[in-house]
Amino acid sequence: MSICVIPARGGSKRIPRKNIAPFHGRPMIGWSIAAARESGVFARIVVSTDDSEIAAIARAEGAEVPFTRPDALADDHTPTAPVIAHAATALGLSDETPVCCLYATAPMVRADDLRAGYARLRQAGVDFVMAITSFPFPIQRALRHDPASGRVAFMQPEHRNTRSQDLEEAWHDAGQFYWARAGHWAAGAPFGPGAVGLALPRHRVQDIDTPEDWARAEALFALGRP
Repeated sequence: MSICVIPARGGSKRIPRKNIAPFHGRPMIGWSIAAARESGVFARIVVSTDDSEIAAIARAEGAEVPFTRPDALADDHTPTAPVIAHAATALGLSDETPVCCLYATAPMVRADDLRAGYARLRQAGVDFVMAITSFPFPIQRALRHDPASGRVAFMQPEHRNTRSQDLEEAWHDAGQFYWARAGHWAAGAPFGPGAVGLALPRHRVQDIDTPEDWARAEALFALGRP
């Protein structure tokens, strides 16, 4: 059986307390915990946090908080992998234990997606699974913009007249979840030759870093509710 680790530090800057701020009637982290519980693939759902209020809310939503994340792993510059590796060590997991890193700010994540990620990790040759989605516009025709002068220029001018349908589709991290075995997290470089993407539709993906992102996520979430 697998383990879910939800990293949720208390010091978010651009949207203060965003991990537990109210989102459609419940603390933001509650949606991730609910999806993890509904998936049925986790023996334990653990929240890694340095914050007592987040810990209390996580427990109320049905997750465990069996340890406090060290301050050294709770600043603005800490990558995800060391946080998950620390959790795996604190929980005494074997290297082969499947561990899902599920972000606390992924209210549109679905139990089916988590199950699909787990299934992909169990396939031969796969050691890392990440949720991805496609860019809505060809990145080969991206622009640079100078705020001072207002001038714009193509980043790849050779594609200024290339038809959109002739350009390769590009994808990006959906910012929802990652699957890997505990030993792979401990190695510190989960993204490698054995990484595969689990494609999600764009209308179920929204990174939440700014108030504008939050408003868009609320609108998308409302449209997607049954």
